[in-house]
Amino acid sequence: MKLFDADWAPSPRRVRIYLAEKEIPVERVQIDIKGGEHLQPGYVALNPQRQMPALLLDDGTLIDDSLGICRYFEALQPDPPLFGRTPLEIGLVESWLRRVEHDCFQAVAAAFRNKVSAFAGRAVSGEWPPIEQIPEMVDRGRLMWAAFADVLDAHFAKHIFLVGDYFSMADIAALVAIDFGIGTRLPDPREDHPALARWHCAVSARPSAAA
Repeated sequence: MKLFDADWAPSPRRVRIYLAEKEIPVERVQIDIKGGEHLQPGYVALNPQRQMPALLLDDGTLIDDSLGICRYFEALQPDPPLFGRTPLEIGLVESWLRRVEHDCFQAVAAAFRNKVSAFAGRAVSGEWPPIEQIPEMVDRGRLMWAAFADVLDAHFAKHIFLVGDYFSMADIAALVAIDFGIGTRLPDPREDHPALARWHCAVSARPSAAA
């Protein structure tokens, strides 16, 4: 199998951190997003979505979603579990994954895509028509980003990780989303959210965070 990857993009990073935590080796194929390699016929023929990550299995099946890829490996290698150890934890991890995706990651993406000129008139994915930028979405994204930082700070004032004292895929997703937002020059939430900053420091110190 092969994992089509892009070093600086957030979604592939989720998978790399997950695989590092599980100590699962996978052959990686780097795709040059900045150089437009994902838009070239060779990659488009493999993945019409034109996005990373994408996991190509030996039988030719392609899984082109970061959480889908992680779920696949979780089923193959359950230990150590990162999607929950008990029914309750499984439910809480799933709930937090959805919140991180909808309230944080999508907020950053909206602010970024509607601000950066390189995204003007581009499709969200390969099978969509071109979508024009909406300046108001930048402000909406920034408001959602700030609101979710408040939510996380209040939560981490009482808990070590998103699911109590258990490091999970939800923490991986949140770390990547927060770093993505900081990287796009949204206000750094660590500066005025001490509990969030403590959590961010702890999860960033894990060796897998550098994957």
